[in-house]
Amino acid sequence: MRTIKFIIATTVLVLSFTVKAQSNQSILLLNGYLHVGNGEVIESALIGIREGKIAQVSNSLATTYKREEWDTIIDLMGKHIYPSFIAPNSTLGLTEIDAVRATRDFDEVGQYNPHIRSQIAFNVESKVISTVRTNGVLMAQATPRGGDISGTSSVMALHGWNWEDATILKDDGIHVNWPSSLEGGGWWAEPAPKKRNEKYESQKKELAQFFAMAKAYAQTGKVEKKDLRLEAMMECFKGTKRVYFHADEIQQLLDVIDLAKAMELSFPVIVGGYDAHLLGKRLSDAKIPVMLMRVHSLPENEDDAIDLPYRLPALLQEMGVLFCLQNQGDMETMNARNLPFQAGTAMAYGLSEEQAVRSISLSACEIMGFDKNYGSIEVGKSATLFVSEGNALDMRTNNIVLGLINGVFIPTGNFQKDLYEKYSQKYLQQKK
Repeated sequence: MRTIKFIIATTVLVLSFTVKAQSNQSILLLNGYLHVGNGEVIESALIGIREGKIAQVSNSLATTYKREEWDTIIDLMGKHIYPSFIAPNSTLGLTEIDAVRATRDFDEVGQYNPHIRSQIAFNVESKVISTVRTNGVLMAQATPRGGDISGTSSVMALHGWNWEDATILKDDGIHVNWPSSLEGGGWWAEPAPKKRNEKYESQKKELAQFFAMAKAYAQTGKVEKKDLRLEAMMECFKGTKRVYFHADEIQQLLDVIDLAKAMELSFPVIVGGYDAHLLGKRLSDAKIPVMLMRVHSLPENEDDAIDLPYRLPALLQEMGVLFCLQNQGDMETMNARNLPFQAGTAMAYGLSEEQAVRSISLSACEIMGFDKNYGSIEVGKSATLFVSEGNALDMRTNNIVLGLINGVFIPTGNFQKDLYEKYSQKYLQQKK
């Protein structure tokens, strides 16, 4: 038994040293088409990485280097380099199979659960994660669901030994499901008119009262008997934690703006924001960003233009509203891999290519509050990036050949690719 324990301990120690050594190695990427993430491009870039950080970014055609100063040198030969794409407001890592209750760990019992933390429930061994990572999504905001206040999200890397190792930003904000001001509407096959929610005012008042109680608790200071729910809310009023309001309708958005002002919240965020384009000036003036609803959606209202969901990113861009794209909806976990293609659709309907890239990289980091270290390929930031054979926003050319998280190389394949290769070889042999 002692021998077995020694072998296991030694193996873990060796593996930890291997990862540490890899993160400390110096890497030079040459001759790639660089999408910085902040709107800039370098057509032939040189990127130097040391100790997991980006140490140099320049034009490779105008820069000399010494081979002996770098442990690894990779000539990308014109391939595209991108900062990591980020999946905000996602249940990735919190669920595996939607139809199997035992694999869903994102919805707790109760209506007010700000103290529930998604970070410790994140499953780095999820098979779904590798299929998402293959398309360039290397980070996700693991987000709880359900109730009036779902809980607290955390930003996680999509590769690591455990949830602690995968954590990029813990407890970044709480998630509030604002009551709907409308009800009814049917669905696309059987549409029906919407009507006002008669309980809306009382539901809104109840939520506002909880915030008022939480603010009073935060201002009290030390208390003899702690309330875990209110403790979790304290940082929202101190300006160190976001408050994500899940809301789509214009009445909801107006009331969220009013509550955020009344409660003096430093970092309110709208999640969904279907009607945000109708309040662009107010959102811009209030400095409230939007995690925009899934672009690949049908219109919500009968009189909306059929392509309105596709054009929403461009409309918010024109109005000066800070936004990013997210993928909440049916089968959202597995469909997180389509996030780059949602940005591609937004590009086809009004955004420039670099604005579309920013909407799933730097803008998401700015909204969640960790843009100083992630979101773009700039000197001093984490070397969390990937290389694609072609344009990563196009499903025909998105082909990831290299990925790094914090300067460590990560696998770019998945079990679906492995099965494809396996059976491709089988049928090729049969043809011969």
